[in-house]
Amino acid sequence: MKRINNIKIYKDLDLETLIKYVCKKYHIIYEDILDCHIIKKSIDARDKNNIHYLYNIALNLKNEKKYSKLDEYKEFKLPNINISSNNSLKPIIIGAGPSGLFAALTFIKNGIKPIIIEQGKKVEDRKKDVDLFIKTGKLNINSNIQFGEGGAGTFSDGKLTSGINNPLCNIVLQDFHKFGAPKQILYLSKPHIGTDNLIKIISNIRSYIIENGGQFLFNSKLTDLHIKNNKIQSITYVNDNKEYNISASNLILAIGHSSRDTFYKIYNKGLHMESKNFSVGVRIEHLQKNINLSQYGNKTTLKLPPAEYKLVYHDKSTNRSCYSFCMCPGGTVMASSSDENTVVTNGMSVFKRNGTNANSAILVNVTPNDFSSSNPLAGIDFQKQLEEKAFIAGGKNYYAPIQKVGDYINNTLSYNFGSVLPTYLPGTTFYNLNEILPNFVNITMKKALLYFDKQIHGFASPDALLTGLETRSSSPVKIVRGENLMSNIEGIYPCGEGAGYAGGIMSASVDGIKCAIANISRKA
Repeated sequence: MKRINNIKIYKDLDLETLIKYVCKKYHIIYEDILDCHIIKKSIDARDKNNIHYLYNIALNLKNEKKYSKLDEYKEFKLPNINISSNNSLKPIIIGAGPSGLFAALTFIKNGIKPIIIEQGKKVEDRKKDVDLFIKTGKLNINSNIQFGEGGAGTFSDGKLTSGINNPLCNIVLQDFHKFGAPKQILYLSKPHIGTDNLIKIISNIRSYIIENGGQFLFNSKLTDLHIKNNKIQSITYVNDNKEYNISASNLILAIGHSSRDTFYKIYNKGLHMESKNFSVGVRIEHLQKNINLSQYGNKTTLKLPPAEYKLVYHDKSTNRSCYSFCMCPGGTVMASSSDENTVVTNGMSVFKRNGTNANSAILVNVTPNDFSSSNPLAGIDFQKQLEEKAFIAGGKNYYAPIQKVGDYINNTLSYNFGSVLPTYLPGTTFYNLNEILPNFVNITMKKALLYFDKQIHGFASPDALLTGLETRSSSPVKIVRGENLMSNIEGIYPCGEGAGYAGGIMSASVDGIKCAIANISRKA
């Protein structure tokens, strides 16, 4: 096949019209095309007077010798994973988030039937609990935005971007498409699924795993690990107040970044763990139309998607960074608590991203030096103390403390909303966030907001809203593993975001695949 890169397109074109344009521009006979597809599509909006699409396309052509000047295209093929299991027991996966589900899919593809234990509910029932919490403030501590099938990423924007450069990313994208994601995720430079699609896709993945012999145990919480001679022997879980024991020589711990009681349990069982850096901050909301105007200007006639942004500020005087995270165009700020008497926020968008507001986390980095002790689990206490303060500030009813950006910068209480109205439910309470966040966070974040305003006009608008707090952007701990991806306890594979080896749906899914491959390849 041949490829053509960096094709500038100034109109919204369907694929057939695009190909005809390419034929004309590059002197290709249309009838010579046997097959074609888009490799990549992105938006170049660096010059607001010259916004255009950039396409890379692949063409399968008759009479290729006529087109020898075109570059060759080597289509991606899935790596040939030559593995065979020597293990007699079914592998046990703890957690049905992205890393757990993709570990399970990898086992299934290789003829191995895993057991997936998930403390929350299947995704359809989990959504009902999330909706009830948003409407009434009634929290189910085992089934919420953090816990349940699909993991924390289910109620997000469903971004499939990642900083990792791993061919396994292609497997993840192709599997998401296979189970119902739009085809565009295979070629857009910034693919996303949206929470509405994710719920359906996760249900489809579960059905496929079950049809091929896998087993799901929902509402089942890991309560104990049984270790002998430094090897995992079995686990105990609780379902409906009854205890069950399962033999386990291969255990994938894909527990997610909010499984605090499980972190304490495995630490007490002797798994090596370390404190790690993470970040805390708030959710900022603007009118999406203002973000669009700042990013795209008002000259283009292209039907562009809601605009995104990614911002970073580094304060040399404090050696702290502040950055935007999980930006949700046309999205909603979500109530994301998993512990009683805490307030946690996160962002979510449906696939169309058609909400009035844009939101993003604005976070400042935290290091183990900021914690009250050197215990590997001290970061959990740091998080929880902030979340409890936010709960009290909000009114002790899961309302979130909120403040306009101008008032936050000036350290004054807000009394009314301006042009931006909050999307967080069950509700909000005006509060001075300066009194909740650590002083080092306030100092860095205020500088960052003013810096970001120079990059995106109106970012520090007095009417923009800050909703607190966002504390769960990543795990506060790392479960140490070796080159074979195994912990210091033989047979236990720490996996995904909760173990400290991923930061989003894509990287967590890839880590699930890697841990399953390592598990299958292990010699008994």
